[in-house]
Amino acid sequence: MTGTWEFRLSGSGGQGLILAGVILADAAVREGKNAVQSQSYGPEARGGASKAEVIISLDEIDYPKVGVPDVVLVMSQEAADKYAPAVKKNGLVVVDSTYVKRLPPVPGRVYSFPISRLAKERMGKELVANALALGILVGLTGAVSPQAVKEALLARVPKGSEAQNLQALELGLELAAAQAMKASA
Repeated sequence: MTGTWEFRLSGSGGQGLILAGVILADAAVREGKNAVQSQSYGPEARGGASKAEVIISLDEIDYPKVGVPDVVLVMSQEAADKYAPAVKKNGLVVVDSTYVKRLPPVPGRVYSFPISRLAKERMGKELVANALALGILVGLTGAVSPQAVKEALLARVPKGSEAQNLQALELGLELAAAQAMKASA
C-alpha cells in the first residue's frame, strides 16, 4: 500500500456498516498503520441512512474526515444516490445489487455484487452481509491484509457469531479474487 486510503461505507441502519468500519480501522492498526474511523446515521435505529468512514494511512492523518473517498460501498438505493457520485476520479464503487437497482453516473470503477442476497443464501443470515462486503473491499483494494481483517473481525463481532461472520468474510475475499482474475483476463 502506498499513501492513504479513504473509505465510505454506506447503507441503511441495521446493516452493520459502522461495525464494518470499526473492523477495517482495527485491521489497519493491527498492521501498524494509522487509521481513523467516524460514523453517522439517521435518527432511526434501523432503516435510516447510515455511513461509516475510515481513513488508513502509512503517514500521520492530519484531518479525521473523509474528503473525496477512494472507495465507496453502497448497500441501499438511498446511499447509492447520495454517496456513489462522490467517489474520487478512478476510485472504486462497490454496489450491493440486492438493494441498489440504479446507480447514478460515477467517475470511478463500479463492481456490483448481490451482497445481502448471498449472505442470506450462503450463510443463512443477511445480518452478515457487512462481513461479506468487508471481504470484497479488502480483496479489491489490499488496503489491509486478509489476516489482519480476520483477526479484527474475530475480536469485534458478537460472541457466538464468529463462524458465520468469518465464513461471510472469506466469501467476500473469494468474490474479489474472482473479480480480479476476470479483470486481468
